[in-house]
Amino acid sequence: MTDKMIHKGFIIAGLSNILGVIICSKALTNDVMLATQPDVMGYFGLISIILWGLAYISVCKSYNQARWLVGVFAIEKLVYVIVWLAFITSHSLSAIYEQDVLAGAFYTIYGANDFIFMLFFSFVFLRLGHVQTKTLG
Repeated sequence: MTDKMIHKGFIIAGLSNILGVIICSKALTNDVMLATQPDVMGYFGLISIILWGLAYISVCKSYNQARWLVGVFAIEKLVYVIVWLAFITSHSLSAIYEQDVLAGAFYTIYGANDFIFMLFFSFVFLRLGHVQTKTLG
């Protein structure tokens, strides 16, 4: 994976957080989305997701100087994947779709999306560790 691809990956990760929340939550007005998983996807949670997206974008040009922050991004995504797995195994996605299609779509894909970016951030973290080891040794 080239540096240019990694740079774009950080931007795509950020935009998926920002635009995913803004579109699916109808600019934080989607009551179904807010009420379905309020401890994670309430106002505070959705605003936090947007802020994480901004954080990803903010390091797109300097990620190679922020290895441990990239590691934090990977762990943060892992947490969301675990929360999503617990959610989808205990809730009916079809019931959410019946109330609101955008909320249903969001709850269907957010964990898979986070899994993909967890793998991306993990790859970048490990790559940076390998590069640092090569330059030191």
